[in-house]
Amino acid sequence: QVQLVESGGGLVQAGGSLRLSCAASGIIFRVNAMGWYRQSAGKQREMVASISSGGGSTNYADSVKGRFTISRDNAKNTVYLSMNSLKPEDTAVYYCNAAARTYSGSLYANYWGRGTQVTVSS
Repeated sequence: QVQLVESGGGLVQAGGSLRLSCAASGIIFRVNAMGWYRQSAGKQREMVASISSGGGSTNYADSVKGRFTISRDNAKNTVYLSMNSLKPEDTAVYYCNAAARTYSGSLYANYWGRGTQVTVSS
């Protein structure tokens, strides 16, 4: 099994910054693509940013382009989301996602963290 644990959420004023972290742990053979999603009250979960296994390819939702940066440290099986110029509409629970394979499995499976709350006040 693979566990994803997010940290770094909190309350920040509009225009402020936060950095989220997500560490994958368990009997991991390899972590492939990783990403961040968010879900606000009454809305569906949406993709915020994703990053390829080597970190060379990233993808962002239009609403966060130029403000958020996704990165990863493969030695630590950790993905980060640096969020700048935060807006009240960024308020949501942010979830980490990873495609990973364990030593006991032959296929990659999709894993989710439990989420971390980000609240941006106006």
